[in-house]
Amino acid sequence: MEIGSFLEIIIFITAILTVLLILVQTRGAAMGAGFGSSSELYTTRRGLEKSLFVTTVITSTIFAASILGLLIIPS
Repeated sequence: MEIGSFLEIIIFITAILTVLLILVQTRGAAMGAGFGSSSELYTTRRGLEKSLFVTTVITSTIFAASILGLLIIPS
């Protein structure tokens, strides 16, 4: 298995994980949030919400780095 194929697999997996992690995160899930009248001014991320956020940042960074790596490595 060459490095290009490995990076393509990594890109595919991290793309799916990033999309799923973004969809799982609910921000302002109150009834009025859909109409723009969220009652939250500022909240601190705690627990599972913070873990999801950090995981999303890590997977999107891996995704971007693998794309750059695939572009740099000659085919």
